Amino acid sequence: MNLNVLQQLEKQIPTLTDSQRKVADYILKNTVEVAFLTIDQLSGVVGTSTSTIMRLAFSMGYSGYANFQKDLQELLRNRVAPSMRLHAVTKELGRNDLLAQCAENQIKNIRETVGMLSEDTLNNVLDEILSANMIYCVGMRTSYSVSHYLYQGLNRLQRNCEMVTLGNGYLPERMLSIGPSDVVIALTLPRYQKMVVNVAQLAKERGAKVISMTDGYSSPIAPFSDILLPFSYGSLAFHNSVFGAMLIADYIITSIALKQPELTRRRLEEAEEIFDKWGMLVTK
Repeated sequence: MNLNVLQQLEKQIPTLTDSQRKVADYILKNTVEVAFLTIDQLSGVVGTSTSTIMRLAFSMGYSGYANFQKDLQELLRNRVAPSMRLHAVTKELGRNDLLAQCAENQIKNIRETVGMLSEDTLNNVLDEILSANMIYCVGMRTSYSVSHYLYQGLNRLQRNCEMVTLGNGYLPERMLSIGPSDVVIALTLPRYQKMVVNVAQLAKERGAKVISMTDGYSSPIAPFSDILLPFSYGSLAFHNSVFGAMLIADYIITSIALKQPELTRRRLEEAEEIFDKWGMLVTK
């Protein structure tokens, strides 16, 4: 039987040094907190060196603390309520330079997201979107903002994009229109939205292509995905960051616009004419 990261840590304790046992004991007693602490923060609260923590991770077969913490987060991600997550991270979070810390965190999310994506995968996404009869964008809660941004961008470039709304009571009937020539772009993060996963599953069953934007291949939406776009979503507080997902959405919109420049130009010019005719803008 495969042991999870905490069971493995417990089994490892008899072989550890005294300082490593101190770290292991703290992790086992404060699992939620450790899942969101940097190695420097953990060494500070335990009162040991970062090298001790690294050696503990190595002894468990990990390449470093980040990989150990990733498995810890994987174990907890559907169990940790936002309030618990906020309590864990605010213990060690500095407040004097919070703006800079937030900026660094989002830069980290963007860089990690770029590292997760391949050019071939992104090209496949663009090909599917350009050849689709209809594109459906779906997301809930935090993911809704990215899904709506992507919908608006694609709708300005093409005439075949729709935002799937989940609260009007007509979703099952609307899903009956999805078929093999369509594409569904679905976004979900821990704690995963069941309705988004259900939409992806139904779309897959009806032969549509499903492009999922989520945290990784262990996501519950992954089995129903033809193309999976993983992104980093770490934050300094209780919420999931959407900066990584927004980067992907912005890339898709930009790439589609550049791949069909004449169509893009005509669409934007037509929109400008309507804006002027209706007096919708304060300034040009």
